[in-house]
Amino acid sequence: MFQKLLIVCLLFVFLISCNSKEKKDKYNRAFYRAVSGSDTATLDISISDKRFYGRYEISYYKTGKDSGDVRGDIKGNTLTGDFHYISNGGSWKRVPLALLKKENKLLLGNGVIGTFMNLPCFIQGTLSFNDPKFIFEEVKKE
Repeated sequence: MFQKLLIVCLLFVFLISCNSKEKKDKYNRAFYRAVSGSDTATLDISISDKRFYGRYEISYYKTGKDSGDVRGDIKGNTLTGDFHYISNGGSWKRVPLALLKKENKLLLGNGVIGTFMNLPCFIQGTLSFNDPKFIFEEVKKE
């Protein structure tokens, strides 16, 4: 009986320690919107000191939208990660994502896309925040 109780207690401690790696309550939620010509993008993300995750949607005027999840790491004022989404045609895609925090805005980065360990990424030295397709501004939800 004592052995079973000990095993259950150890299992309980192990499960708690596995789930405490990343505390979701330390994340701040933010909602951003950007307009480029007739296209609109929304970004609903939760941000901590080191990581971010959330939803990203790009609505193309009269042609559809790309909608999916974003996640990644934060280093200084740069958020880098990926956008895993269902494209306008209905197939799943994954592309790299980079955002630069500048004056309470997020600038969408662009560059040459390659793969590393079968994951999409920007080829080193090609990432640029000059002439971004979208400049996101935070929208306060009431």
